[in-house]
Amino acid sequence: MNLLDKLNWRYATKVFDSSLKVSTEDLNFLKEAIRLSVSSYGLQMYKVLIVENQEIRKELRKASWDQAQITDSSHLFVFCNYTENHDQQVDKYIQQVIDIQKTGDIQGLKKYGQSIKSSLAHMSAGDRKSWTEKQTYLALNSLIIACADRQIDACPMEGFDKQAYNRLLGLDEMGLNASVIAPVGYRSSKDGTQRRKKVRKPIDELFLST
Repeated sequence: MNLLDKLNWRYATKVFDSSLKVSTEDLNFLKEAIRLSVSSYGLQMYKVLIVENQEIRKELRKASWDQAQITDSSHLFVFCNYTENHDQQVDKYIQQVIDIQKTGDIQGLKKYGQSIKSSLAHMSAGDRKSWTEKQTYLALNSLIIACADRQIDACPMEGFDKQAYNRLLGLDEMGLNASVIAPVGYRSSKDGTQRRKKVRKPIDELFLST
């Protein structure tokens, strides 16, 4: 299967086979795909929590409109944007660039970091929250494509109580906010959704050329 075949194969899985688990090798592949994801400035202003504990997931299911994917999937990925200490994240990133790329223009990079921090400082609190949450969706897309590549099923979800997730997972104390989630695992034969034809806009309607 080529990439387009795999993207046609994938769908938002509604019923997972709870007896099937993603292997450690495949889980590491998914992590690496997320790690290599595009992000604004390259900052990766988020963390990704992978929840396996079933007792915790039972509580999270209650905060997710009782959707069974939360407990029946192999793993639950919770994408969390930073809500504070943004300047520290910028400084950390600039230091990583210096350490990894071994560049000689350290002062130029530090000025670049100050420019990024200035841009963030000029955002309103609402705009900054929106911007950091959007970064998690870029990472989520990398997960979805990586899952399709390995024929692992996933279901990106926004239908959950963020405040409840933050409380149950202790995210507030870490300066994090649950932005979007994705249960991953393997589809059940009982999931009739997999047999529906994929519905997408035709190319000539979706794209414009100038």
